Amino acid sequence: MSAIDSPLSGPLPGPAGMPAAGMPAAGRPASVTSGVERLRLALIFMIAFTSGFVQREPAPYELITSIAIVVFAATGLTLRATLLPLLSLLVLQNIGYLVSLMPVITLERTAMWTAVTSFLSISTLFFAMVLSQNTAQRLDMLIRGYIGAALVTAAIAILAFFRVLPGYDQFLLYDRAASTFKDPNVFGPFLVLPGLVLLQRMVSARDLRRLLADGLKLLVIAAGLLLTFSRGAWGHFTVSAIVMLGLTYVTTRSASDRFRITFVSVIGVVVLAGLVLLLLSFDVVGDMFKVRANLVQDYDAGAQGRFGRHIAGALLVFELPWGIGPLQFSKEFSYEPHNSLISAFMNGGWIAGTTWLALTVLTLVIGLRHAFVRTPWQPIFIAAYATFIGEVGESWIIDVAHWRHYFLIMGIVWGLIAAGRVAPPQADQAAYRRPPPGV
Repeated sequence: MSAIDSPLSGPLPGPAGMPAAGMPAAGRPASVTSGVERLRLALIFMIAFTSGFVQREPAPYELITSIAIVVFAATGLTLRATLLPLLSLLVLQNIGYLVSLMPVITLERTAMWTAVTSFLSISTLFFAMVLSQNTAQRLDMLIRGYIGAALVTAAIAILAFFRVLPGYDQFLLYDRAASTFKDPNVFGPFLVLPGLVLLQRMVSARDLRRLLADGLKLLVIAAGLLLTFSRGAWGHFTVSAIVMLGLTYVTTRSASDRFRITFVSVIGVVVLAGLVLLLLSFDVVGDMFKVRANLVQDYDAGAQGRFGRHIAGALLVFELPWGIGPLQFSKEFSYEPHNSLISAFMNGGWIAGTTWLALTVLTLVIGLRHAFVRTPWQPIFIAAYATFIGEVGESWIIDVAHWRHYFLIMGIVWGLIAAGRVAPPQADQAAYRRPPPGV
């Protein structure tokens, strides 16, 4: 593992009219990419793309990520000082899980749960380290792969929901679109970041053809998101979109750019509303929407419901400094807590719970500060940070501890923060005004 910080290189698919990257690597033109780096870029693309196909475990994502970790470790990977807090908190968190695992290690699935948790923690640090170098090209490939996965999985969701895809049953759960995920409540949030990136490109687009192309992609993703009938995912996208547009507006210095952001946002809301009305005109969609639109479902209420378990779990936290071990909460309350913070305390005791909270708060705080830093990839960072805010919000009503995209997005946030500490903060923005590459 290299301890030397490397300069950044390569083009970034940032929105037109916003900063995009193009910094030369050490003594070489940005266009020159070594064979080793091409292999790395291909692996990054495949990690992002396979993150959308996790219907069964182990999934291709784990295999590709493991291969990538080995390749990057063997060919050079830098741990920047900025990432030391992330490393420290993740190590402490996993110590908590391991300590709580010991009394129940012989029970079914507990060791595997802890191993998966540790792997996802490693993946967060890995993504952050990867994106802290050659940031532009690597971020380009990651976003391309992620949007590609979102388009494919959203298309599968739409076709399966309307029963026009052979074997559609395997892509539905309780008549809701789960696509290539086990649960619609995981699939829906997965679509948020690519949706926000496309929206970011649209509000800053100067080319009508690019605007329409990205708009069509966003409509496909939005339709897939709606058909999950996940109230959390709907709220997640709404909140994250508002945060992203707000941060984009206040960090944009041009009055004309701010007008375009406002205008396209209004048009976007109208078009998305039209899409919702169109889908609701189908009885199969309208009937499901009436059921899912209720704020409180049957499984939310009562002492054994979602919110009842939140209260019971919160009270137990003070009595169990070492937790009760992975997957043991459901044996007492029939289901897991459906709250990531309580889950961390139950599965890993005070050590894992406090570090989960500390890492979440630290990421939110330093992420907000970095959102105002002028870097070539500022638009993508704002989209990722806004998505992370939504993920944190969802973590209070569902356990995100094994959501692969949660750890990927956290890694993006930390990696771009680390890269921003190296990149010249007042780079010539005019040199980076170019249309973003398509998917």
